[in-house]
Amino acid sequence: MTHYLDFEKPLAEIEGKAEELRAMARQNTGMDIEAEAKALDRKADTLLTDLYAKLTPWRKCQVARHPERPHCRDYIDTLFTEYMPLAGDRNFADDHAIMGGTARFNDMPVMVIGHEKGFDTTSRIEHNFGMARPEGYRKAVRLLDMADRFGLPVVTLIDTPGAYPGKGAEERGQSEAIARSTEKCLQIGVPLVSVVIGEGGSGGAVAFATANRVAMLEHSVYSVISPEGCASILWKDGARMRDAAEALRLTAQDLHTLGVCDRIIKEPRGGAHRNAQTAMDSVGQAISAMLAELDGLSAREIVEARRSKYLDMGSRGLAA
Repeated sequence: MTHYLDFEKPLAEIEGKAEELRAMARQNTGMDIEAEAKALDRKADTLLTDLYAKLTPWRKCQVARHPERPHCRDYIDTLFTEYMPLAGDRNFADDHAIMGGTARFNDMPVMVIGHEKGFDTTSRIEHNFGMARPEGYRKAVRLLDMADRFGLPVVTLIDTPGAYPGKGAEERGQSEAIARSTEKCLQIGVPLVSVVIGEGGSGGAVAFATANRVAMLEHSVYSVISPEGCASILWKDGARMRDAAEALRLTAQDLHTLGVCDRIIKEPRGGAHRNAQTAMDSVGQAISAMLAELDGLSAREIVEARRSKYLDMGSRGLAA
């Protein structure tokens, strides 16, 4: 069953009517309703195009969070081969919000790391809705170290509302673990490319996305705080999340203008959730292109270019 977002309700009504007509025809073979159903299909296609041609920042947040959007595991299963998952931080536990391991991408040995939200109630609880605890970031540091040691390019897939803010996570050093992961991203002498496939929330995303190249799917978002959290702090009213989304400049288009995002990956019409295979193929092409841009650079050149990228960040926006 298709999950429709709030702003897609008119589309849901039209597509529902078309399906009702076809269901009636299946029950009564004498009915000829195909012409009417096709007319509704055309109307739905036009409305879908119009809706996604002018998404507001808040609507982009809703699309980025869509439950049927392909997740990290889907990308790994589709784009990578010989994936060997690696677990645990060798200190406390294995955090299922973070998955990663060695794999091949276009037959090239790589290390892939990403946030996994889960796809149903059971798996979402298991993966803590993509919100990592300290052991998740420490696992990532271990994998980044391994990639550096063996000369493996690193691909990270970002999709998290943010790091888990629970008491236990704070007791075990959440902020320190995020900082160590961010630091390790800046230190490794192998190419590091990141793709924001859904939400890029706060330090929980930065810990993996401090990369040589950062790409974002067209309707993904990347921000220091969620619109709801921002509205609660600024206006003491979480219901003003639409205003906060506008102020945060969290869309791929805004972040590309500011120089935070290097590449925008076009999504299928209606979002990645409407044609997951096409969206994942586009991400694969972007990863391939970004790795090619870094091919042939020495470890020192890779590190210096990455550090310069972040030291210079914001200068474009300040100049404007």
